[in-house]
Amino acid sequence: MRRRACALPRAAGGANAVSLVEVEDLTVDFWTGDGWANVVNEVTFQVRPGESYGLVGESGSGKTTTAGALLGFRRPGSRVRAGSVRFQGRDLLTLRPAELRRVRGREAALVPQNPTTALTPNMRIGDQVEEALQVHGLGGSRSQRARRVLELIRQVRLPDASATARKYPHQLSGGQQQRVTIAMALACEPKVLVLDEPTTGLDVTTQAQIIDLLARLRAETGVAILYVTHNLGVVAEICDRVGVMYAGELVEEGPTERLFERPRHPYTRGLIASVPSVVRPERTRAVLHGLLERGELPPGCRFAPRCVFADEQSFAEQPVLEEVEPGHRVACWHWREIPPLAETAPGEERIEPADTRDGNGALLGIRELDVTYGRSRGLLLARREPELVVRDVTFDIRPGETFSLVGESGSGKSTIARTVGGLLRPLDGEITFEGRNIARTVESRDRELRRRIQLVFQNPDASLNPRQRVGRIVGRPVELFFGLGGKELAARIRRLLEDVRLDPSFMRRFPHELSGGERQRVAIARALAAEPRLMLCDEVLSALDVSVQATVLELLRSLQEEHGIAYLFISHDLAVVRSLSHRVGVLYRGELCEVGTVDEVYAPPFHPYTQELLLAVPEIDPAARRAPTPKVDTETAAGPAATACPFADRCPVKVGPVCDVEPPPWRATSATHAIRCHIPLDELRSKAVWPPARE
Repeated sequence: MRRRACALPRAAGGANAVSLVEVEDLTVDFWTGDGWANVVNEVTFQVRPGESYGLVGESGSGKTTTAGALLGFRRPGSRVRAGSVRFQGRDLLTLRPAELRRVRGREAALVPQNPTTALTPNMRIGDQVEEALQVHGLGGSRSQRARRVLELIRQVRLPDASATARKYPHQLSGGQQQRVTIAMALACEPKVLVLDEPTTGLDVTTQAQIIDLLARLRAETGVAILYVTHNLGVVAEICDRVGVMYAGELVEEGPTERLFERPRHPYTRGLIASVPSVVRPERTRAVLHGLLERGELPPGCRFAPRCVFADEQSFAEQPVLEEVEPGHRVACWHWREIPPLAETAPGEERIEPADTRDGNGALLGIRELDVTYGRSRGLLLARREPELVVRDVTFDIRPGETFSLVGESGSGKSTIARTVGGLLRPLDGEITFEGRNIARTVESRDRELRRRIQLVFQNPDASLNPRQRVGRIVGRPVELFFGLGGKELAARIRRLLEDVRLDPSFMRRFPHELSGGERQRVAIARALAAEPRLMLCDEVLSALDVSVQATVLELLRSLQEEHGIAYLFISHDLAVVRSLSHRVGVLYRGELCEVGTVDEVYAPPFHPYTQELLLAVPEIDPAARRAPTPKVDTETAAGPAATACPFADRCPVKVGPVCDVEPPPWRATSATHAIRCHIPLDELRSKAVWPPARE
């Protein structure tokens, strides 16, 4: 047991301010089969009335388990060994189930990470929101409840409340579904909302709108927020204070702006340094080393095995949380020695591929590509015309180049990658690889072509066989394409695992025994086993926490440098795209609206849609923090456009009827950069907001 830490800082409201939630010395263990394993250790913090408190850390740090304790949730096979969780003075850990049910929803409510699993698929939205009222006996008569349901739907800024109430979950987008879960959580007017990664998987503009919605709701209702996430940019925008967790322990806590500006713990410093930025492409020298290995924690500081400042004391003695300045606490023996985070280095110099601007020598060539999901039969078997999800797309990828496609969900990015991979058949257009036309479906392609083009999917859980060991998963392409076996095969598998920075001992493990980042690296190793020339990376980083994301990014860079692999990189994270790409294509409603080198696309002039995407990215740096997003209909990013310019019905600088009736021209700013817009380039440059003038 560690020595008692310093007293908690008083609430910002003054000496008499009272905490709404008080977590004190919370200690939780999980049963593993080999005995009890500690997952949360002596965690202490407060959430004050009306405050937004962020809980951050890598996957496995214990933040979700800690947040669950605020609602009295305990997973099977767990125990609370010590501590208390007091809500308005009552210890939730001592309440009976019936008493806990009265607290949940009515006084403290949860907004889950995945709304698709939280909403009942065969129940209308209005009925689900009404049920949240009925469970707690609130809302009055049926007509009163119906009015309250519509009021809640409007409160979360969903369009046409009556129509939305009649819809089923599958008829809403991911962002709309998340708004419904927020409406359900607000139904009983709770005093605190617990949000568990509510924007993970959402595209950048939808995420920005959810953040702004939460800020408005907090201002309107006075609800307190406990926000659990690994997205530090989101925390910087919405949270007053932040607690940083590592391996089940709170290692630093303080006011958000002060903590991000001057982190005192090496782990916090490394987390912040791992976050890419659209505003500042330079990379810090303070990135995290290694990964969290819970089975190898020392008796002292749990971060010591990864810490560049660690010494014998760090490994042997557990540090206590001590106050380094008012409201700012840190558990580190060496916090006085930690230099400011401002120490940065220039971004890595990219190895530029050979110039193939005229199309000659391109590895992959795409010309006037149209893709549809096919004709479908409607009422009475009548045929409907195919709906184009990709229209007239043209670009090249050079050997050893990273070409990224960015855009909101439904813009057609993944459709293009799956079409290049042969998983979807294009309606029209031409795809060439190494100068020759290629078969449109993977079944029609020869073995050599299948070997040279490999696809890495977003979710390794779905793409890795759960019944096969890692060695078999990685070795199968080697057997298939090169006919190796025995010792040669084993040696090749070991080299592949080492290439993706995994120990050869992983050969004997199953996918469920690995972390999310480790599973994604196995998926990359499997693709690498075929010795491809082109890898199609479809949102491969979207579900990873910031430090693992940085590790995989570094891996992709090094593999490209070592093997000359080209990437078609699909992402909605513009900061990640900036750090990895040579060239970028911006996609909206299945059409390209801007193409250029990464430095050209991330500098004025911008296409209005590119500008909107960039301004929606959350930033840690207060000087670069965005203003609230304008109210826009992000649902128009999916599906065919009703106007000649696909962005016309959403464009904040639309010039007039010409945008509705005439397709916009491509306007070149250089030999490598072009914008598809009716607005002249000089006018686009004058309208640009960059660097962003943010609040």
